[in-house]
Amino acid sequence: MDSAGRWADQETVILTIFSPDNHPVQLKKFLKITLRVVLGFIAFVALYLLAAWGISKIPVSAEPLTSADVAIYILTNGVHTDIVVPVKTEQIDWSKEVKFDNTVGKDTIANLVGFGWGDKGFYLNTPTWAELKFSVAFKAATGLSTSAIHATYHKGLIESSSCKKIMISKAQYTRLITYISSSFKTDSAGHIINIKTSANYGSDDAFYEAKRRYNLFYTCNTWANNALKSCGQRACLWTPADSPIFNKYK
Repeated sequence: MDSAGRWADQETVILTIFSPDNHPVQLKKFLKITLRVVLGFIAFVALYLLAAWGISKIPVSAEPLTSADVAIYILTNGVHTDIVVPVKTEQIDWSKEVKFDNTVGKDTIANLVGFGWGDKGFYLNTPTWAELKFSVAFKAATGLSTSAIHATYHKGLIESSSCKKIMISKAQYTRLITYISSSFKTDSAGHIINIKTSANYGSDDAFYEAKRRYNLFYTCNTWANNALKSCGQRACLWTPADSPIFNKYK
């Protein structure tokens, strides 16, 4: 038998195996399950987006300001929110643990430090959105990955639509310090754990091991939103995105 004849026979066998007439019950079951999975996924995405839109519009009011003692900032790159605080106050010197030596530049002039919490895989393995891998996104969305804190030193910030200054009291700042500090993982001696990596975004930042796991319901912006709530500032009841946070400060 020539090659053309053998190919024709193989094609006939394949078509016979997958013919609906041979397995009508199994095929119907498969199609029904597939349809349910697809419809279930679409419904989940729709409900998630609806919840993210609706719940993020529910405001959490700020506490009455007793005294404007400490200036903090919220800073976004259009996707991710950082909480920026003074490097040193009478309450804490962040540089004792979040060391300048952990940055590439080792510049000690900065007077502000920004903290962002997020998925470790995103931070370390995704320099740009174009390089995002499905495996990284899947692990992040489902809570299968670990988290990290990205600390960035700033010499100064200018207020804009992506950078908002907020004045808080010393008591409120104490609560914010507790919130941020409790997000770090620590070693047996109680020190925060620097992640040794070449994935730094610039010369003034470093990464640290963090607690909790990133997922669809607890994102980098959820962490930042909760930071604002911890110190009695305007926030969303819940949000996975940055824009609803900044809408509260227009």
